Amino acid sequence: MRRLMFALLGVGLLVAAPTAKSYAQSRSQQEDDDRRKAEDEADKKKKQKEKEWSLGQAPLPKINAAGPCPFVRVLYDAGRYVELKANKESVEAVGYTGEIEGVRASCEYKGSEPIKMKIGVGFAFGRGAQAAGQSKTYRYWVAVTLRNRTVLAKEYFDVRADFKPGDDRMLKVENIDGVVIPRATATVNGANFEVLVGFDVTPEMAAFNRDGKRFRMNAFSSAATAKAAAPPTTPPAGAPAAAPAADAAPK
Repeated sequence: MRRLMFALLGVGLLVAAPTAKSYAQSRSQQEDDDRRKAEDEADKKKKQKEKEWSLGQAPLPKINAAGPCPFVRVLYDAGRYVELKANKESVEAVGYTGEIEGVRASCEYKGSEPIKMKIGVGFAFGRGAQAAGQSKTYRYWVAVTLRNRTVLAKEYFDVRADFKPGDDRMLKVENIDGVVIPRATATVNGANFEVLVGFDVTPEMAAFNRDGKRFRMNAFSSAATAKAAAPPTTPPAGAPAAAPAADAAPK
């Protein structure tokens, strides 16, 4: 009788083992599927962001410039726009935000003609906890200077950010046409000039930027990512229970 009992017990273990193995494989497969889904979602968002941020070269007639184009850059102190309620530097106090993350330009000139430029500016906009409404009009400027010297001209522009319900960030590209820089003689080329771009910021915002402070949200977040990172749920009915931890085993 004892020998038969052991034999039956052995059969039971043989039956239970595939069940446990099958459940483990099923859970592992589900975790792999969730991880792939999260990675695919992140990759899709990354490609969409790259597509929206593809400034490219501003369109100009196919005429070679007689020399180098003016240097174009974002003024560091005015490269970001951050609203802070009551000037309190905390995430909870942030209203609307903006950042200039890319500037590209092309130019055309020959002989003693003026330098004609077209500029593309890439913006990233955000809504913080204190932002009211779903839209915000930001003001920014473009300035032409003698390289590291005098400001020759400065013009202001407005760009509107319309956030979709539930979204707290968006990207936008603005193209600026008709930037014209006169030249005294044909020997004066684009390297003598510089084009600066920046937000119309308050002195407090400029100081905030100058100190290198910033509030930025994670680039990607999704339900799939959260699900993939979540602990396993309760096993389905009929599945073997997990073994207790070593330090929780009965003495």
